[in-house]
Amino acid sequence: MTVARQARPRRDVRVALEICAVAGLYYGAAELGLLQQLVRGQVTPLWPPSGIALASLLLLGPRVWPGIALGAFLVNVTLGPSLPAVLAIAAGNTLAPVCSYVLLRRAGFRSELNRLRDALALIFLGAFTGMLLSATIGSGTLALTGVLDAGDFASTWSVWWTGDAMGVLAVTPVLLLLRSARWPRGVPPARWAEGILLVAATACVGFVETSDTPLLFLGFPLLIWAGFRFGLAGAAPCALAVSIFAIVAAGQKAGPFAGHDLFTNMITLQAFNASASLTALLLGAAMGERAQTEREIAQACGQLAEMATRIATSDRRPALPVRRNDQEAVSMESDTASE
Repeated sequence: MTVARQARPRRDVRVALEICAVAGLYYGAAELGLLQQLVRGQVTPLWPPSGIALASLLLLGPRVWPGIALGAFLVNVTLGPSLPAVLAIAAGNTLAPVCSYVLLRRAGFRSELNRLRDALALIFLGAFTGMLLSATIGSGTLALTGVLDAGDFASTWSVWWTGDAMGVLAVTPVLLLLRSARWPRGVPPARWAEGILLVAATACVGFVETSDTPLLFLGFPLLIWAGFRFGLAGAAPCALAVSIFAIVAAGQKAGPFAGHDLFTNMITLQAFNASASLTALLLGAAMGERAQTEREIAQACGQLAEMATRIATSDRRPALPVRRNDQEAVSMESDTASE
């Protein structure tokens, strides 16, 4: 009884610290995301807090939802037109990742992302479906308060929804992988050299994407390279980096985003970001499944070899000596047969 009483305050303190950490990460990521705002200073093509919120729920559990709500309120309190509008937008930003979390848990989602079904669940349930709440509540609140005109609702809603969805697709896998990340041991120098070369190539492609040359497609060979050689651990960070460079290029109206209106640039940007994230997730999950299958096959072969060895060893054992009672029974049976 005494131990339980002592453990409860410690658990409460831990939960409080987790909530504060989630709120701080949410607020900091939101400030970074707002650097590339496109609609009314608070709607961006990539909203990292949505990815942080969903990853926090998956890793820490639903008990940290107050941290998401607190972070969303602190971000929108200086942006919203009124306090009720701020509360409504913060509620939408909180309900969206909670809904995604519930959908993923019901679908049997694993945070390791080592199955193709986990990648598909994160894409269609965690990103595309769950983020409908935040976009609808947020855009509807701005429209009801008179901040948005009726003609701007559709464009604002699309930017809001795709921004939140891209935050889940680009940020959540990276955070989930960081939890299980370990410093690799026994890696040959050639493998390290290949990883460094991949990082350098990604940086070079990023500079090309932000230049006046429309070469966004150069990011896809890097994603394929990272996925095949390093699995999801290489593909997810590569997709995040490529998407960030594309967003910077869109904000600067450089490369393929030059000379177009906002709607056209948003379609181009979000199509590219979605394609990059889908490629990374699906390829990384497929490679993870293949590696798992290879391990299971190797384990099964080892068990079969061990069983074959045991069978062969048992066949070579000398015959057991016949006991005296057995010898007498055999002799009596032979005498009976002769009579």
